[in-house]
Formats: sequence, C-alpha cells, structure tokens
Amino acid sequence: MLQVCLNGVRSRSESRWVPVTPGELAVEAARAVRAGAEDIHLHPRGADGLDSLEPRVVGEAVSAVRAVVPEGVRVGVTTGAWAVPDPEQRAELVRSWTVLPDHASVNWHEEGAEAVAVVLLERGVGIEAGVWSGTDGARRFRAWPLAHRVLRVLAEVADTDPGTAAATATALVEELGEDLTVALLLHGEDGGAWPVLRAAAGLGLDTRIGLEDVLILPDGSAPEGNAKLVQAARRILDEHRIRRF
Repeated sequence: MLQVCLNGVRSRSESRWVPVTPGELAVEAARAVRAGAEDIHLHPRGADGLDSLEPRVVGEAVSAVRAVVPEGVRVGVTTGAWAVPDPEQRAELVRSWTVLPDHASVNWHEEGAEAVAVVLLERGVGIEAGVWSGTDGARRFRAWPLAHRVLRVLAEVADTDPGTAAATATALVEELGEDLTVALLLHGEDGGAWPVLRAAAGLGLDTRIGLEDVLILPDGSAPEGNAKLVQAARRILDEHRIRRF
C-alpha cells in the first residue's frame, strides 16, 4: 500500500505546492490518488496556517478530501503533540471531533499517546501508531496492552542521511519485532525518504511519500506537487514487484 502524506508541518516557504486550506488539500489529494496513492494522511490547518485538532478544522479538511477521492480511499489526520502539547486537552479535542477521519496517527514517544489512542478506539477511528527511530516509541508501543488493536504501525525513520537511513530502517523494523501482529508502514524523511522507500519496497512493506516527507524527486529536482512524488514512488515499487516475481 502506498500512502500519500500531503503537507505535514511544511510551509509555503519550503514549497509553493504545500497544501494548506481544505480546498488545496482536496486538489492535491485527488491528483495524488490518480497518480497511484491508495491512502491519505494530512495535517488540518487553522486560520493561522498551523496544525490544528479543533473539530471544525479537522471536519472541513477531512470532508473536503473525502468529497473528491474514490470511495474506499481512507483519509487520516495527525494528532501530533506540537499542535496541542497538553495530552489531556489533545484527548478531549479528539473526543469532540464531529467528522471522524478513517484513521489518525499517534506518536508513541509523545506524552499522553496511550490516552489519545484510547479515545480514538472508543470513537472507532483507526490508529496509526507512530514509532520514530531514535526514541523509546517501539518499547512503549510493544508494552501497550491494546497494541494489537491499532490499524498499523507507522514506522518513521528520522535518520536523514541517505547513506545510513536504510540501515536505520532495518534496525527499526527489527526493534518492533518479528511477532508484530499488525500492518507496518515504513517511511523516511528528507534525505532518507527515497532510500527508506526503496528499503520498504525490498521488504514488501507498506510505505508512503509526499511533501510532508520530502521536497525532491529521486533525481534531485523539485516536484510540482504530491502527485509527482507518488508517480516516482509507484515506479520504484513496481520495479521491486517485478524483481520479486
């Protein structure tokens, strides 16, 4: 499965193609799905352009994207602590959402991750358990009694060195354990994004790409939107699939 991560915390100063408003997210999502993305992850933004977990903001973003992508394409959001540092407030905001995404990422190294995840389970929202390399996220996640109920583990390689990111990815997968009973999506960021995507392809794992993770194509050029990144990722995944068979 190839997920597109539309915007993250990126700003327009980094790329003019970063979508911010619900309408922009919808346009980028539709293009990315046509290019081969099968799942969507986005960061709803408030009027100030910053990530928000407010019900109205989340609802408008999710509704706008759902309206333009085919039925069956799941739409997910973030619950990152940078948007709302207080874990109790973060959980209460998730509890107050009026439009529910299909899934939401919860970063397991953040304070209050388990409490936010429980609210998502109560509301029937799938959990992407964000486990970052270089943190205690893997240990904390494996110790959580409800770990088997998440939708998937979102294994994020924070190593941005293209020469070492793939090895860091392999180490993270090993740290999560062979007995992991849920789906695993492996991805990198910036200089490590493409090497980790290739590593995920080689391991037969789900992965993702988009302007949240990387601002350049494999050839070093700047993409005109998320769809170009998805097209490049799809070529790599298809090449690996052919080699396996």
